[in-house]
Formats: sequence, C-alpha cells, structure tokens
Amino acid sequence: MGRQAVVVLYVLALIAVVVGVDVLFFRHQFWERLIVNIGIVLVFGAFYFRFVKGS
Repeated sequence: MGRQAVVVLYVLALIAVVVGVDVLFFRHQFWERLIVNIGIVLVFGAFYFRFVKGS
C-alpha cells in the first residue's frame, strides 16, 4: 500500500473517531467537546509522527 493511501486512511480514522466521540458523549457540551477533540488530534499526531512518518 502506498504511503499516500496510508495517510488518507489515517486521516479518515481520525475523523471517524472525532465525530463518533462527539456524537456519543459530548453532543451538547461545547468546551468539553473542544478539549477532547484537541486531545484526540494530539494523540493521533503523536502516533503519526512516531509510527507512520518514521517508516
């Protein structure tokens, strides 16, 4: 699988996780949802730089 395809799948997984958490847990809480979304993006970014970009 090409590197570009891996990045596209990774971004799609990030979007799916963010939307899923928003809908399931934080539908009506703006600040909590914002903080959790930032945390999810930071965790995905750390995994990207550690495992995807390093390979």
